[in-house]
Amino acid sequence: MKLPILVVLMTVMIDAIGIGIIIPVFPTLMLEVGGGTIANAALWGGSLAAAFSIMQLLCSPTVGNLSDRFGRRPVLLISLLVMGIDYIIMGIAHTMWLLFLGRILGGIAASTPATATAFMADVSRSGEKAMNFGLISAAFGIGFTLGPLIGAFFAEFGTRTPFYAAAVLTFANLILGCFVLPETVTDRLRRRFEWHRANPVGGLVFLGRLPGMTTLLLGFLLYQIAFAVYPAIWSFWGIERFGWDARMIALSLVLYGATTALMQGWGIRLVLRCLSERQTVILGIALEIIGLVGFALADSEWLIFVLIPVSSSGSIALPALQGIMSRRAYPNQQGELQGLCTSLTSLAYVIAPLTMTAIFSFFISDTVPLYLPGAPFLLAAFLAFICLYLITFRVPERSRHHQGGM
Repeated sequence: MKLPILVVLMTVMIDAIGIGIIIPVFPTLMLEVGGGTIANAALWGGSLAAAFSIMQLLCSPTVGNLSDRFGRRPVLLISLLVMGIDYIIMGIAHTMWLLFLGRILGGIAASTPATATAFMADVSRSGEKAMNFGLISAAFGIGFTLGPLIGAFFAEFGTRTPFYAAAVLTFANLILGCFVLPETVTDRLRRRFEWHRANPVGGLVFLGRLPGMTTLLLGFLLYQIAFAVYPAIWSFWGIERFGWDARMIALSLVLYGATTALMQGWGIRLVLRCLSERQTVILGIALEIIGLVGFALADSEWLIFVLIPVSSSGSIALPALQGIMSRRAYPNQQGELQGLCTSLTSLAYVIAPLTMTAIFSFFISDTVPLYLPGAPFLLAAFLAFICLYLITFRVPERSRHHQGGM
């Protein structure tokens, strides 16, 4: 089973690379296609990002439910095919509507983390789920760290080259998956597809009937909004607060991404030997809060680089939280659960950029009585604290293991 797991992890990593690989060339691409000023390009870029996240929000539960009915293998392979086509479209697009088409297809195909996580749930014993979910998160972290580096390298050969490189990676993984990826949904786990639960609201209604699940999902959403403060304002904050150039921003992000991948792929296994999943979530969120408050108030660069490993170590909370939720869901609901989680993550990445950048802009304006560019980090810390409260005091310690289905 090791090679199939590797293919699934590669799928998630390529998914993340595809997000990060276009960062170095995206402003130039917007100027090439849309024309106008950099402000215009930013508006187009924001609209394309919103289209991507909205499609991921809407389609993730459908993809998850389809994988519960038809299996993980066909859904993953089709998603890889669509993802590869998306990169080609982005590479050849010379009109904005074609870029929008590419981002819409990309948002649909980017629902693969839900199916990948459900695959991990299928092949994991109950006590291993949090650790194996950590591998999924680590793969995403590695991909998101490598993406901008790969994009910057291939950008030397042209604005479109990074997209073609991403397409080659995706199709290579698709071919490998066709040969080695098994099906993990057995007849015992398979359930019929129902449209009324293959959407974010329907999935929330059905999963919300499970003990403590609504509170856990709310905590998951709050945590994801808090975590999304980093991609939303990190580079702007670094420039405003410390005058960072692109090299310093990249260095800080690589350190953050590398530490996150290390903790989620390896560190969480050590932590779970000593702590329960619930205690691991609490520890992770506490570390995240320390980091967020520290970033908000720090007045020296060296302190930032001390805080980055502390904050990124808090990323152990996410796979542990996913492990708790997975054990509360029925075996034939794993795709549905992970699809809903992906939708909530997409919702967080719609809410956070709009909210965090608005707060950042307000607190660096000339008219504000208190200059505080780190204010978004304080809001994120507050949301993380609410999540910590919910997990600590509002979720029962134990729940029965489900053997049946819904």
